[in-house]
Amino acid sequence: MPVFYIRHRTHYRYSSFVIDAVSEIKLYPLEDEFQKVIEQQINVTQQPVIHTLSDYFGNTTGFFSLIVPHEELWIESLLAVEMLPKPELQRNSKPGEVWDKIQSDQVQFGFHDYVKAEQATCELDLKRAVGEIMKKDKHPLDSILALSEYIYKNFTYEKGVTTVETNIDEIWKLKAGVCQDFAHLLLFMVRLMGVPSRYVSGYICPGSSTWRGEGATHAWAEVWLPEAGWVGIDPTNKCMAGERHVRVATGRNFSDCTPVKGTYKGALKHTLEVTVKFSTISFDEAEAIDPVFISKSEGEDGVPKNSYLAYLQMQQQQQ
Repeated sequence: MPVFYIRHRTHYRYSSFVIDAVSEIKLYPLEDEFQKVIEQQINVTQQPVIHTLSDYFGNTTGFFSLIVPHEELWIESLLAVEMLPKPELQRNSKPGEVWDKIQSDQVQFGFHDYVKAEQATCELDLKRAVGEIMKKDKHPLDSILALSEYIYKNFTYEKGVTTVETNIDEIWKLKAGVCQDFAHLLLFMVRLMGVPSRYVSGYICPGSSTWRGEGATHAWAEVWLPEAGWVGIDPTNKCMAGERHVRVATGRNFSDCTPVKGTYKGALKHTLEVTVKFSTISFDEAEAIDPVFISKSEGEDGVPKNSYLAYLQMQQQQQ
């Protein structure tokens, strides 16, 4: 079974000392019969105590604070995770029976967080597109895979044309984006049909074939089916999530799964660097690695940018 070693480092450098930094991290991979964490080490500047709890969506979430003055903050996750193959999903029930179960009051109320689509002016256009693809005489999984293929064929994978604030109307108009946008769009389309679905953040590990977004943070969707539970669908690569998709957090949308966020008092200006590196052998902690993204808090006009939005934008552009 493949074992992936993942090193994820977030590094802030401030223009002067800052204090009272409080951070929240979602860097702890989910565990089940298909994904086993062999070991994980979280290192943080000054080695504060990290308190963990399970959030509303079941994600392990860490919290820590740095009270004393500091000029930099780095958060690093060293992870070894074993990925096990998933059995082929069986379609034992008739399509109509599965659709009836999905649209039952029990499922609709039980998964109320995951079935309501957001408001969008292009909703009618999307309903028409969904209606042409998702047929009640086809198994829901086959229909959803067809939607994933539709996104793959009709939307261009292009970095820099969207931001974390890009909504469904803009994605639909642009017909382009990155994996976060494609996951967002698939969730919207699936929810229009009342199928429970959730956002997944994690990593897509390099393999024998080249996939879009591999070797970095990644995003895809999971849909809930009565016969199988949560099933991962990656519209960026027109495939089901498998042994190369390492799940870290799930939620209704990207904001529920943000890897790092927090506040501090002090300098407005800072530089943010993020690095994600993969290997099939253990990392040397002292090994130097180059950042894959660098963001400065000061824009071209000299005006400080919102550091949290800058960080979210950085995460989105890695995908």
